[in-house]
Amino acid sequence: MAFGIGSGLMRLGMVSTSDHSSVVSMNLFVALLCACIVIGHLLEENRWMNESITALAIGLCTGIVILLTTGGKSSHILVFSEDLFFIYLLPPIIFNAGFQVKKKKFFRNFMTIMLFGAVGTLISFGIISVGAIQLFKNFDIGSLEIGDFLAIGAIFSATDSVCTLQVLNQDETPLLYSLVFGEGVVNDATSVVLFNAIQNFDLSHINTTVALEFIGNFFYLFITSTMLGVLAGLLSAYIIKKLYFGRHSTDREVALMMLMAYLSYMLAELFYLSGILTVFFCGIVMSHYTWHNVTESSRVTTKHAFATLSFVAEIFIFLYVGMDALDIEKWRFVSNSPGKSVGVSSILLALVLVGRAAFVFPLSFISNLAKKSPNDKIGFKQQITIWWAGLMRGAVSMALAYNQFTMAGHTQLRGNAIMITSTITVVLFSTVVFGLMTKPLVRFLLPPSKNFSSMVSSEPSSPKSITIPLLGNGQDSEADLGGHDIPRPTSLRMLLATPSHTVHHYWRKFDDSFMRPMFGGRGFVPFVPGSPIEQSVHQWQ
Repeated sequence: MAFGIGSGLMRLGMVSTSDHSSVVSMNLFVALLCACIVIGHLLEENRWMNESITALAIGLCTGIVILLTTGGKSSHILVFSEDLFFIYLLPPIIFNAGFQVKKKKFFRNFMTIMLFGAVGTLISFGIISVGAIQLFKNFDIGSLEIGDFLAIGAIFSATDSVCTLQVLNQDETPLLYSLVFGEGVVNDATSVVLFNAIQNFDLSHINTTVALEFIGNFFYLFITSTMLGVLAGLLSAYIIKKLYFGRHSTDREVALMMLMAYLSYMLAELFYLSGILTVFFCGIVMSHYTWHNVTESSRVTTKHAFATLSFVAEIFIFLYVGMDALDIEKWRFVSNSPGKSVGVSSILLALVLVGRAAFVFPLSFISNLAKKSPNDKIGFKQQITIWWAGLMRGAVSMALAYNQFTMAGHTQLRGNAIMITSTITVVLFSTVVFGLMTKPLVRFLLPPSKNFSSMVSSEPSSPKSITIPLLGNGQDSEADLGGHDIPRPTSLRMLLATPSHTVHHYWRKFDDSFMRPMFGGRGFVPFVPGSPIEQSVHQWQ
């Protein structure tokens, strides 16, 4: 993935040594990235700020300086490219999220996450699209077709999972984090699939057949993308387990894991699947199998390498979005009617608020009906937090808007320019305002309980969290229960009564009997010189 970013920048002509201005631009941008990291560290304990808002603020300030120095001709150092974002910056973010996720909470709430991420996104998409069609009639914003309005629904249904990851804490609010984070990943994938489907389908003749084809295409993309990610993860685990690269070079292990992860994403893009879902599930499988098959030093290296790549990509995205928000070319088209741009942005923000509320509260009610334990149910205060935390719109919305309404980042149509500037306004407002208020809102609605430390101890933090079995739920494992007899379902009725525990039980039996002996994992790798069981200290004796 690191090679991908570098090659992408070279392909865009940004780091050519023969072009001195490009070298100057890259120096300035790298210096700004360093400034974001330093200032973000100094503001780490601030209850209001986070890395995303810091990068946005620095990007805005830099854009103002560039505008002043260039006489109002430009506001950014680099030129935005959807390829740069989707092919080089997004994969490390999503992969690291899957690699570091606490699988216990994620899979325990898998059905709720799918409800929010898939069904909820479709509900939000419908409300935003219909609302835009009805309300934009009063604004003279140019000729927008039905496909443009549907694209607007997909663009503003995409939540900003990157900013959400930085606002919520995985240890303080594990349930909320798993729900909002998991929904964000599925939501992004659903929005991209919707957007691509809108561009590929003939929307001039919408009927039942087209609708069924659209739904079938969505489920096909979701299932095949997930399976491709799982297969890529299992293949990497099998290769590393059989060949034991670490006996000779840990660099090969680390390189193979990185390249296999990136290959899974690119294969998904090659076959027109959802690369987001593919690389996310590839990260989950790699953390469960592949990570245990490498040497101790490779484990530490991969954990920090993936986290570092993800962190730099996140800062890169928000820094650029901040600078691009002041692009004079786009704002020139709406300078004669600023009130119209404000009105369109306000309508879009209202539709985002209504669209999210329309599925969070009803789907939470439906999810609670299927849960027996009160601790597993989503309380009203938690529902408010989920609704609020998912209001932020970010880089995915920006990239989709550029794809729909511009050509290579430029537009000469007034209606398209209004939609781009409105998207920028919504992204900035939602990220800054909603982002600033999310941390205080979480602390007000859900203050840390006195037994917080005991709750955290039930699932240790990374990197130990990566060693938790897939679909495991901590104290429910047979080993932790001291070998006591556990009543197991013996009929379909009992299976439906306790589905999560039953699925976990049978998955563990299948994983222990078949998957781990073949693909490796904790406790199933034999001791050989240079194997993962050998402690790294032995390598230095």
